Amino acid sequence: MTDAVFNPAGTSAAAAPRDIGIKSRRAAEKRFRMYGAAAIIIGLAFLVLLLVSIVSKGYTAFFQTMITVPVEFSEKVIDPTNKRATDPKVLITANYPNLARDAVAKVVGIDPKDRPSIAKLKGFISDGVRAQLRDMVLANPDIIGKTVPVTFLASANIDSAYKGQIDLTSAEANRKVSDAQVGIMNKLSEAGVLREHFNPAFFTAGASSRPEAAGLGVAILGSIYTMLIVLALALPIGVCASIYLEEFAPKNRWTDLIEVNINNLAAVPSIVYGLLGLSIFINFMGMPRSASIVGGFVLALMTLPTIIIATRAALKAVPPSIRAAALGLGASKMQTVTHHVLPLAMPGILTGTIIGLANALGETAPLLLIGMVAFVVDYPTTPFEPATALPVQIYMWANEAERAFVERTSGAIIVLLIFLIIMNFAAIMLRRRFERRW
Repeated sequence: MTDAVFNPAGTSAAAAPRDIGIKSRRAAEKRFRMYGAAAIIIGLAFLVLLLVSIVSKGYTAFFQTMITVPVEFSEKVIDPTNKRATDPKVLITANYPNLARDAVAKVVGIDPKDRPSIAKLKGFISDGVRAQLRDMVLANPDIIGKTVPVTFLASANIDSAYKGQIDLTSAEANRKVSDAQVGIMNKLSEAGVLREHFNPAFFTAGASSRPEAAGLGVAILGSIYTMLIVLALALPIGVCASIYLEEFAPKNRWTDLIEVNINNLAAVPSIVYGLLGLSIFINFMGMPRSASIVGGFVLALMTLPTIIIATRAALKAVPPSIRAAALGLGASKMQTVTHHVLPLAMPGILTGTIIGLANALGETAPLLLIGMVAFVVDYPTTPFEPATALPVQIYMWANEAERAFVERTSGAIIVLLIFLIIMNFAAIMLRRRFERRW
């Protein structure tokens, strides 16, 4: 007979290793939580850094430096021989930039007859002033001989200098704004005629080779056309296909093959869909290049697998008891799906659709391949006319050499991000609006 070991604490010898194991597991869990929190913090830090970089470079695109001066619509410049009654073309071919330069020269105290001093104003005013003053005269010929206050754009280089984007302390040879232009800019600013104004043309104007006159109007309208076509095609086709596969199709090797292919299509790079659209819609079917209709077809094909997968997941989330109860009360299979299953799955369907549309809105590669990089100045009146899209416009501006297009690029990214945020916010609101709990 062995003697029992006295344990004053009342615990067994096996408790010590067990306590060590529990402590190690708790320590590992604590480390895992710390790693997860660190990963989230790092991700948020990079996201904030990205947003700050984009906003700091792009918010200035929403404002533009403009000059407001009284312009004398001199008859000596516009129609010196008084032929406008018999030859209206003289009103089109007149040297309107001289009117704007003379008006600016008077404000800063330069004699308009002093051509060497007037030459310093070259490149100070946007070339778009020619069309602006011409349109004013053509709309109201009685303005000739009068002096009218006019607000017009400063050139892109003056705009960048006024916004502080050009280092004016560097040598004159190393910047695109001369010392004389800087002096004129300061005088105009002190006189209160050179100021920053909100730039609505950034949202309404079309493409332009002049950065100060370039806008997103055509790109926004092209994106709207494209998204409407994607929504009209992808949503009904995707929902109908999902309902058939989930509720009516027999489970066999063919439906399994279709499901695998749908999942694979969702992972296909978007540029492949661009090649498909180029070969089928443009080369084979002869549809117009650079048109929103082609872009809508291509992005609809790309979005379709995403909508089908999201819709099937939403249908699967509906409890089987809903189907059983409807069938037990005498409803047909179609009535069960349309009256009970589909309404309950609607939040997931709408969320998947909006997320798919948001992904399509930011696609660039397929639109580049179908030629939506056209230089379009006028608004497309139908989806069959040439247009571009927001991501393509960003790509085009990013390749421009002018310094002023940098802020235009960042500003367009901000607009695109706002559209994406609105669409994702709409997805959240729709889910909460239609969500039902059981």
